[in-house]
Amino acid sequence: MAIDKEQRDVKRTSPTIRLLLVLAAGLFVATIADTAVAAPSKDAVPRYDAAHRVFRLDAGDVTYAMGVNADGILQTLYWGARLAPDDPLGPAVPAPERSSFDPAGSLTPQEYAGWGGAMTATPALKIRLDDGNRDVVLRYDSYRIDRNALSIRLRDAQAGVTVDLRYTADAATGIVGRSAHIENTGKQALTIDSAAAATWNLPRGDYSLRYLTGTWAGEWHLQTRAVTPGATVLESRRGSTGDENNPWFAIGRGDAWNEEHGDVWFGALAWSGSWRIQVDEDILGQVRVTGGFNPFDFAYRLPPGQGLDTPVFYAGYTTRGVGAASRLMHRFERERVLPGGADAKLRPVLYNSWEATEFKVDEAGQERLAEKAAALGVERFVVDDGWFGARDSDHAGLGDWVVNRRKFPNGLKPLIDKVHGLGMSFGLWVEPEMVNPDSDLYRAHPDWVLNFPGRERSEGRHQLVLNLAREDVKAHVLEVLDGLLRDNDIQFLKWDYNRNWSEPGWPQMPADEQQKVYVAYVRNLYDILRVLRARHPEVEIESCSGGGARVDLGIMALTDEVWPSDNTDPSDRLSIQDGFSYAYAPATMMAWVTGSPNWVNGRSTSLDFRFLSAMQGGLGIGANLLEWTPADEASARGYVAEYKKIRATIQRGALYRLMSPQRRAPWSATESVAADGRQAVLFAFQRQGEEARPFPTLRPRGLDPAARYRVRAIHGKMAPGTPSAASGSYWMERGIDLVMKGDLQAAGLVFEREGK
Repeated sequence: MAIDKEQRDVKRTSPTIRLLLVLAAGLFVATIADTAVAAPSKDAVPRYDAAHRVFRLDAGDVTYAMGVNADGILQTLYWGARLAPDDPLGPAVPAPERSSFDPAGSLTPQEYAGWGGAMTATPALKIRLDDGNRDVVLRYDSYRIDRNALSIRLRDAQAGVTVDLRYTADAATGIVGRSAHIENTGKQALTIDSAAAATWNLPRGDYSLRYLTGTWAGEWHLQTRAVTPGATVLESRRGSTGDENNPWFAIGRGDAWNEEHGDVWFGALAWSGSWRIQVDEDILGQVRVTGGFNPFDFAYRLPPGQGLDTPVFYAGYTTRGVGAASRLMHRFERERVLPGGADAKLRPVLYNSWEATEFKVDEAGQERLAEKAAALGVERFVVDDGWFGARDSDHAGLGDWVVNRRKFPNGLKPLIDKVHGLGMSFGLWVEPEMVNPDSDLYRAHPDWVLNFPGRERSEGRHQLVLNLAREDVKAHVLEVLDGLLRDNDIQFLKWDYNRNWSEPGWPQMPADEQQKVYVAYVRNLYDILRVLRARHPEVEIESCSGGGARVDLGIMALTDEVWPSDNTDPSDRLSIQDGFSYAYAPATMMAWVTGSPNWVNGRSTSLDFRFLSAMQGGLGIGANLLEWTPADEASARGYVAEYKKIRATIQRGALYRLMSPQRRAPWSATESVAADGRQAVLFAFQRQGEEARPFPTLRPRGLDPAARYRVRAIHGKMAPGTPSAASGSYWMERGIDLVMKGDLQAAGLVFEREGK
């Protein structure tokens, strides 16, 4: 531990933020029993140059540095490729004032700026004191290095505000995690109007921005726009992460960066509630990215002595294009974010009964489906909506998490025993944050939902949102789920969340405290998940929100997989899964084989196309197996068996996007390379054949040029003359040609390295 002479004790973080730091950064001592994190690396220990007042983090291929300037302001000095240990990086110098309209405070690249003084740029923190003062200037006070974590204290003593900035750096990927603890150290109450987790400052230059947008059944569209003077705002005001924008960004120099080339800065916010990321370019061409709580309808009151922890904002850098940026983020998520870390289990092959039965579930029908699924090699059987309460449609029963005895006369045990006897684990669908007005829970507790007294309560999917910010609601949800898992031998929960917030009132709280609901709700959600995991460590959880509307690094730290979209059309899924992969690891992405024609577009596709599309993530089957022919079953058994041979490479390997299906492109191809380099798996798809054009030559990536690789086809035809084995250099430079004619065609190839 290193402490400067001005150091004061840093306040403890909240349990939720501490959990996120442990799970996601993986750089503090593990305190959660079911969390496995790698040992800290000496390479990632922060350093402080007292002579120049410069802080520096070196990790992976990245150096991140900041310094205290003569005005006491902490400013960014460098963020880019790793520098030599003795390269000079200080001292920090404030930007010169250009005119009375362009003050130095707004042009200096501050690490965490308060709105105060002559500040006109987007601040990281804006507050108001009860006496009317809204001015806060944050100056350096002290620092602390504890193991691999750096904490820098900024304060405005007159305003009575202290901010502890926290920094971690992952030695393997160079990804930096940043967050802030804001504390009222004064004698009067204050209100936080906006609070960011961090501001990331980029070198001056010409940039373009990539980000992800979408809607229900059409998530994960990759967008690109130039970064120009002014602001670009990405946000969700929905109470949850949202699919309209996802809290991820990538910024590259100019518009020349691509999958393999170019400087790329990228990041993702670990928060599952309303959020905002703002990208600003100032008059000097300086670009800053500020992200954290969404200030819309936000106010967080702090009495003296109380504090607020922001989410964690992670960001990284690479010189090798957006493909490398994705692979760094994927590795970080697998090793530092997901429960279990690098030791997390592979995703099992799953069957979900929704498409076969919808709400018409019963014991006999589920047992027939379970027998069919087990015969295919499925490893997990999941009963979806309709097993509980008066749940015969989406109009009633939500919130009443008791087994429907008309459908399951003896409870769930006979079905669970049947599933286990067939060699599969058992899972259930739940939506614990919601309630139907037509339910016993709502009739008993109509005050438990988000609402403004005397105002309409807007329903979505015939349901309302329980206010988890309330401690009694939190306790009830936890008790019900804990009992469900305690009383039944369940290994998996599909945790759904099917609507946005509306009327986000919290009438049990004083008026000036009600807008804390945006923070308290999410933190209580995290607490419920954390406690359930601790009490039931063998239970795995999938995060689902009408598809991909709540996917972020915050929820991923507490769940094992996510559902990227309700859209299971295998052609649409190529674009959805491609967009998802820019920010999130295939290890987390569930993908199902469902019926044909697909319910979304009425499009008919072969079983081959459907399986190969879904095998790019965690493989699931959601079709009505009672309608499959013996030929379908035989084909499915073959694909399930093949997937088990390659899933470690798909889920834990390095992903290369060889051809993008974005913007309805006719072709798509991905390749996954195992961590040890012994196997590579290539998937190729032709959505539409035109003008007798041949499928483009594919050039795999990530192989050992000197090693020999033998190739075989899971499905599809290689061009005549393709060798059965060749060097990695041959495959990457000469490439491989596939024969594809017609619409909706697919191929899957496996490369196996020969010898040791």
